[in-house]
Amino acid sequence: MNDKTEKGAMQVDVQLVRDLAALLDDTNLTEIEVEDGDRKIRVARKAASNGGAAFYAPPAAAPAAAPAPTVTATASAEPALPAGTIVRSPIVGTVYLSAEPGAAAFARVGAQVGAGETLLIVEAMKVMNAIAAPSAGTIKAVLVENGQPVEYDQPLVVIE
Repeated sequence: MNDKTEKGAMQVDVQLVRDLAALLDDTNLTEIEVEDGDRKIRVARKAASNGGAAFYAPPAAAPAAAPAPTVTATASAEPALPAGTIVRSPIVGTVYLSAEPGAAAFARVGAQVGAGETLLIVEAMKVMNAIAAPSAGTIKAVLVENGQPVEYDQPLVVIE
């Protein structure tokens, strides 16, 4: 590759695209999008094809207008959640409720947790990410199941 790049030219990290495509296969998701500053990479699986091929699509021309209705629609479509602090997934991945198979779950309804205590783990691209309690309290609801794929900003746990 040429060391000099045109001003504004996007450099595509081919390995990142491959890793995102592998994440789609591992989690059975249909698409994933990653933002880095003003650059976006979206990898999606074609629903109609048999092979489930992944592809790169450049960002839409007017991204500011499109996300707002989606976020509003998602928020209104969410089922009623118990009152309290909602801990949401910071990433797309697979959720695990315990450190290893057969071990006790980190978070159980009715259990007391301290600020910073691990509630669950979200695996993304073979990296285990501990999701910690933002504050001390009592767990009112665990909204996911062990091994379940989760989306970015999906509610995981409610703490009161």
